[in-house]
This record gives sequence, structure tokens and C-alpha cells, in this order.
Amino acid sequence: MPMNYTKTAVLLATMTAIFVVLGAAVGGKGGMLVAFAIALVMNLVSLWKSDSVVLRMFNAREVTASTAPELVGLVRDLARRAELPMPRVYIMDNPQPNAFATGRSPAKGAVCASTGLLEALNREELAGVMAHELAHIKNRDTLTMAVAATIGGAVSMVAQYLQFGMLFGGNRGGDRGGLGMIGTLAAIIVAPMAAGLVQMAISRSREYQADRMGAMICGNPYWLSSALRKIEGLARRVDNPEAEAVPAAAHMFIINPLNGHGMDNLFATHPSMDNRVAALEALAREMGVTARSTSGDAFGAGEAPRTSGGSDGVWIGGQNHSKPPSPWG
Repeated sequence: MPMNYTKTAVLLATMTAIFVVLGAAVGGKGGMLVAFAIALVMNLVSLWKSDSVVLRMFNAREVTASTAPELVGLVRDLARRAELPMPRVYIMDNPQPNAFATGRSPAKGAVCASTGLLEALNREELAGVMAHELAHIKNRDTLTMAVAATIGGAVSMVAQYLQFGMLFGGNRGGDRGGLGMIGTLAAIIVAPMAAGLVQMAISRSREYQADRMGAMICGNPYWLSSALRKIEGLARRVDNPEAEAVPAAAHMFIINPLNGHGMDNLFATHPSMDNRVAALEALAREMGVTARSTSGDAFGAGEAPRTSGGSDGVWIGGQNHSKPPSPWG
């Protein structure tokens, strides 16, 4: 999809400009040149290694068919339905139910689910979420999203450095050829906002598109709408320290991992949940899907994942009632 590459190029140019402005605030012309050089290196790293950077941000560990057979098998089936290469599969040890996808191309794609997500959802709901993430890979959204996360994170860090310097008298007017106190203050306020607005602009419409395509991949829009409702309620009660430390990456997740986010407005990283669910329910009517659970449909049996049973207990509705070993690895 050439349009996605164009958007990535525009994003890189915009983020580079923001980074250069911050460099000027730190050290005038010299700082601007240094920031430009750093931005070029960051652009290359973002294009080729952004997926690895993002996965490290959230301490994700790769799993295989031998270590997490249920999850890997589910993703394999969905990838086959989506006509995608099998992506790498990761799990992040985080109690907040959430997920994201990354990778610079479908051949380099990766999906990541939190332990909280795997414990909260049944198989149908998890299929909806994983299909949503595969839709991002199929649409080639993941490169732009990962680039925004890595460079946006750098912009935020530089702004924090400037704020720290102001508090302790680091930039005193034009003595180093910088923008001065007023310019630095403006950079501290405007640069992160500008970076955030760029990220939000690329995120919100893509979530609707990924919801729609993901629902078509798994075969039932209600699976995804049920998952979104469930994880939205649970996520608001569970903090995500890793995401809070890198808010520039919030747009990558299927729902906003940052607590206290607003409604469907200019400063929201995701569309409102009500709007997303309404769109999915409209799609269900369009597809002629009337049942929220469709065991035995084209995708497969809609059951919650189970262990071998016996005294260890079973997983019912995604909830581990007897604390057996996780089937997800």
C-alpha cells in the first residue's frame, strides 16, 4: 500500500522537524545540527529496528508452538485466513489486558498479547483481538505506528530534559545561541503536543479500519466488540507502568493503556469505545451475523481454552478458576 509508505515518510519528516526545533532550544544552531544528525540516525533505526525497540520497551518475550501452543495455534489459523505470513508471537507479563502489533512489513510482523488479556478473554474474544492486530499488519500500519512510538518517545525525553534544565537554570537566554527561556518554554509545551497530534492523526482512523478487517478475518464482529467492552472495563482498573513510562507508544495498543484518557476528541489516542462497538455491530448486521457466539463457524469452535482438566481445573470464559498452568505459556 503506497499510501502507508507516504504517510510514514510524512511522519518521519514531521517528527524530524519537531526534533530539530527541540535541538535549537537546547543549543541554538549547533544544537539544531546535532539534533538533525541524531534524527537521521533515529529515522534509520526506526525504519529497520522499530519493532525490536517497541518489543523491548514492554519486556515482551517470544513464544512458540511448544511454549504457548494455544496462542500460537490461534494466531496461525487467523494468519492463514488473513492470507498473511505467520507472524512472530510475543507475550508481555502485564496484568492489564491489552495487545499490539509491530513489524516493518507483513513478512516481519509480530503480535503481542499481555498476560492480563490471555486471562481475561475466551477463545472467541481472543480471536477477535488477534485478528484486529493482524489487520494492522495486513494494512501495513505497523511500520508507521512503531516509527511514531520510537521518535515520539525521543521527542518526549528531550522535552523532559529541557524542563529539567529550566528548573535548574540550564538555558539562560541566548548565551549559547539557543531560543532563550521563552523559546525553550514554548518548545517544552508545543513539541510534545505536536508529536502527540501527529500520532493521534494516524491512529484513530486506523483503529476503525483494523476493527472492521479484524472482524472479517475472524468471521464474527461480535467477538471483537465483546472483547473491547471487556478489556476496556478491566484496563481502567489496572495500571500499565511500562506504557505510562513511554506514553508516545500508547497509540500502538488495541485500547489506550494510559488511565484517565478522554472521550472521542482531538486529544484521544483511540476512538471512543462506544463508537467502535457501534461500528462493529453495524458490520455484524451488514454481514448477516446474528449470533454473538458461533461455535462451529468457518473459523472454528468458539470455546474458551482449556487445560487437560482433572484436579487442575479448567479455564472457563477466560478465567482461571482453579489456577492451573497457563495454556498460553
